[in-house]
Amino acid sequence: MQKEIIKFFNEISEFYNSNKPLVVFRRPNETCITAYIQNDNELHYLNSFEEQGFVFAPFNSNEKKLVFPINECTLLTAEILENVDFGIAIKNSNFDIVSNQNSKENHIQLVKKGIDFIQNNTIKKVVLSRKETLKIDKIDKIDVIDTLKKMLNNYKNAFVYLWFHPSVGLWMGASPEQLIRISQNNFETMALAGTQLFKNSNNVIWKEKEKKEQQFVTDYILENIKNSIDVIKVSEAYTVKAGNLLHIRTDISGELKSSSSLSSLIDSLHPTPAVCGLPKDEAIKFILENEEYDRSYYTGYLGELNIDNSTSLFVNLRCMQLNNNIASIYIGGGITLDSNAKNEWEETVSKAEIMKKIL
Repeated sequence: MQKEIIKFFNEISEFYNSNKPLVVFRRPNETCITAYIQNDNELHYLNSFEEQGFVFAPFNSNEKKLVFPINECTLLTAEILENVDFGIAIKNSNFDIVSNQNSKENHIQLVKKGIDFIQNNTIKKVVLSRKETLKIDKIDKIDVIDTLKKMLNNYKNAFVYLWFHPSVGLWMGASPEQLIRISQNNFETMALAGTQLFKNSNNVIWKEKEKKEQQFVTDYILENIKNSIDVIKVSEAYTVKAGNLLHIRTDISGELKSSSSLSSLIDSLHPTPAVCGLPKDEAIKFILENEEYDRSYYTGYLGELNIDNSTSLFVNLRCMQLNNNIASIYIGGGITLDSNAKNEWEETVSKAEIMKKIL
């Protein structure tokens, strides 16, 4: 088994170095790692949610979604043993912040503007983000495969992925949030919100601000799936760990109605209040007009579409772009009437550490 995983990563490395479009991923708490290697270099756009393959969608629903079609790809799989030795260099990279875009003061002012907007309108929540660009102190470019291995080691309960296309670039992430899972007629999703640092225990006290934020997400999902899902079940809210952070999570499940379409269900959920806000249209408008940068695929979604009668999509959180020795990290947080601008800045700093830890 050790030889199998070594062979797997060697093959992935060869395909990546050959500039082949590919995606490598492992679902939360699973041991199987999968790769789609696209056989050509064409940029395939998703035309229908009846297609099969691996989809990569941006935050802005009006922009085109990418897909690695299953019939245009070679699939590789391997099992990751519990104590497998990936042979990763222990030393992390040194880096300097090279972008002043959305610096501390800029982000604090953005959050204050968001709070004012909530106070003076009917909007309940808006999610505001920033991009932090780092230059890695290395003569050579970042070792992409080693970075992936670190993510797999450090974030076992996240959806860990590496996505690359020569016409688009390289994205990597470790997302704690599932957008949707449909297997046969069974439906699953989650409401995930609220953030605090993990300090050796999941037994923590949540402030009213975080509780409200998480309830907004739960209520939104339930409202938007009620016409598509039967026998809806909602768990109690509970605390989960994601990297060095804790979040509040509620699990939601049910049975897909025969009249429901995957396309309408995904459109009704994306973007969720966890990455956008409420009401959705007003929040999106505020984000696009005020963030002053392009989120691109950050807070979009990705995953397998219609594979083995199942669809499993994750929100693209805790992610970054890599280009030689430049890493762009995307981070954000939910703003409500109870938010404190300086605290929201500190939350983005904590979230950025998740990605910096594996560089």
